[in-house]
Amino acid sequence: MSDEPDHPHANTRAVVLAAGMGTRMKSKRPKILHSLAGRPLIDHCITIATRATGTTPVVVIGHGAEPVRAAVGERAIFALQAEQLGTGHAVMHAEACAAGATQIVVTYGDMPLLRPETLRRLMDLRERSGAAIAMLTLISDNPRGFGRVIRDAQGERVLAVVEEVSCTPAQLAIRELNVGAYCFDGAWVWDALKRIRPNPQKGEYFLTDLIEIAVADGREVRALTTDDRDECIGINTRVDLADAERALRRRITRQHMLNGVTIADPETTYIEEGVEIGADTVILPNTHLVGRTRIGSDCQIGPNSYIVESQIGDRVQIVQSMIEHSRVEDDVHIGPFSHLRPGAHVGAGAHVGNFAEIKNSTLGAGSHMGHFSYLGDATVGEHVNIGAGTITCNFDGVKKNRTVIGDHAFIGSDTMLVAPVTVGERARTGAGAVVTKDVPDATLAVGVPARVIRKLGDPKA
Repeated sequence: MSDEPDHPHANTRAVVLAAGMGTRMKSKRPKILHSLAGRPLIDHCITIATRATGTTPVVVIGHGAEPVRAAVGERAIFALQAEQLGTGHAVMHAEACAAGATQIVVTYGDMPLLRPETLRRLMDLRERSGAAIAMLTLISDNPRGFGRVIRDAQGERVLAVVEEVSCTPAQLAIRELNVGAYCFDGAWVWDALKRIRPNPQKGEYFLTDLIEIAVADGREVRALTTDDRDECIGINTRVDLADAERALRRRITRQHMLNGVTIADPETTYIEEGVEIGADTVILPNTHLVGRTRIGSDCQIGPNSYIVESQIGDRVQIVQSMIEHSRVEDDVHIGPFSHLRPGAHVGAGAHVGNFAEIKNSTLGAGSHMGHFSYLGDATVGEHVNIGAGTITCNFDGVKKNRTVIGDHAFIGSDTMLVAPVTVGERARTGAGAVVTKDVPDATLAVGVPARVIRKLGDPKA
């Protein structure tokens, strides 16, 4: 997902509250740095805020401030809440960074599934109505600890939000919940925050008290109501994190399917945001597509395949294999049980058999790599046959060395290529050869160590 805003709002600033300890995660790591679909929670929230407002958000940090700063970098402006005294207190600390904006959008760093378009609708609602506050609410029978929204007798005006711990039995039965996403009138909110009084039981300044302050000021509070429970998942425990992971996977796989991708079993398919998949590709069960991976059209991936930060061409079949930081051209077949490690490049029309491994190497177009083989630090030309059991012995105990194999060469089964070494074009090695010296073009080398025993005829003559 791009960080560029879709429809920026003029002079709006988002404030993301991310200072809490997250004790219910039972982790040394700050809650907002736990991973969701391959990215920290706070990274999702910053992307949402940036796309919604078109401005760099303010992130209020406290617990674990330094690792959060390091993880976020320059994508946010930071405000430090050294002592955590509630959500209202947290927003107060953002004033120096956000004052002057006509609208202030406030979200939480543990709500990574909000949609930018939802926040834009919230901003539109506040702008159109002139309300002091526009807030997002959810109608649900599962309160998940959210506060209850109190309306007037006609059910129209929002009068207050009561936190769940303070609710009466009648209030606990209310199905309209406060999600925790707000848009405030920027000219009103900073003074109003100073009028919040600490909660008598907890000594904290609750942001929700602004609703009653707005009503007392004669200002309107408007609610944007959603029934999308997934969007409103707040993460307090690892159970919540798993719920959010499932929800985000559903969202991602649904969009790919609407774009023309067949996903045989979405429940067992893991696709991270940022993955691109071409139309008419089929993704089979238990497949993981990670990072900035791109899959072309008319491919079949899986089952049980794991592809990380790799570029896959069109009409490629990858069966029960792992691909990492690699490039695979069109019309390639890989697997089952093969492994492309970082730096592998497989040319168009090539075949990588079962239990094969390629690392930092190029396998040329139309080449065939048999099973139980290893290519490390090698450059293999076009239409080369790599026999079963072939190994490039690329490490001499001190450094890695390269192997070069020319076009149309034939490497016999169980050949050991002791790098640095070159096998020329149209050259051949016998089965079991241990090649320690270069093999010239169009010659046959056999034995241990391998010796050139004869010149080969030119097949084109």
